[in-house]
Amino acid sequence: MSSHIFSVFPNENFVDLGLYQFGEEKCAPAHSFGPAARNHYLFHYVISGTGRLLANDSKGQTKEYQIHSGQGFMIFPRQINTYIADERLPWEYVWLEFDGMRVREVIETAGLSPDHPVYHASYKDLRENMKDEMLYIAEHGSESPFHLIGHLYLFIDYLTRSAASTRLASNGKIRDFYIKEALNFIEQNFQNDISIEQMATFCGLNRTYFGRIFKETVGKSPQQFLLNYRMVKAAELLKLTDLSVSDIGNAVGYPNQLHFSRAFKNVYGLSPREWRSKNKRIV
Repeated sequence: MSSHIFSVFPNENFVDLGLYQFGEEKCAPAHSFGPAARNHYLFHYVISGTGRLLANDSKGQTKEYQIHSGQGFMIFPRQINTYIADERLPWEYVWLEFDGMRVREVIETAGLSPDHPVYHASYKDLRENMKDEMLYIAEHGSESPFHLIGHLYLFIDYLTRSAASTRLASNGKIRDFYIKEALNFIEQNFQNDISIEQMATFCGLNRTYFGRIFKETVGKSPQQFLLNYRMVKAAELLKLTDLSVSDIGNAVGYPNQLHFSRAFKNVYGLSPREWRSKNKRIV
């Protein structure tokens, strides 16, 4: 069952930064909204669960983004979009609809655009502060307009300071963040059947651009890095455990033992069994 809090802000004239609507929703599985377009900026922060955003980019092409807890997404004025809760782990989110003379500048500072609508946080404490401000607004709709606008300014402050891309910083720092995100994704998912497309989507980047900055920064393509990471993990298991070669292959993302053995030999020059016989730790 879905449940929600929904409020409309009083018709007050706050020119620099104005609030229009706000709320919190626990979505039912596969719950969707859209396709639709808004007149103002609409920001969702995902508290738990996951879902998908389909939104037009600056060229009018529809792009899809997978967004999970701890991330958020910005919907821009007149941008066609649809968002859909996951069937198994539907998201719970809090949202604010706002606009004003200063908003475009703020959104750009946060690194968000129709081509990059997904919010990532570099600083967990600031992200939590931002979420708290959003929840406060959503849950205190009866407070005075000036009171809520004050909390909206605090939300904007935490949004810009926590934003992952921090585009006021150097391009190198932006890249470092994305590469760190990608490496974390690999570390947590290397045992699964993951693709470069999934890595890029997790980082909120175009696959081609992601592949290029990954190779320029790390020195290997994402595919090469993933292969080497898996084989290093496999070598650890071969050396430190008595698991079978088949079980180790499964543990590092290779359900087919032949494919695992071939990949391992390409990296280490020996089959898994030969490498183990030379390197097995004797307890």
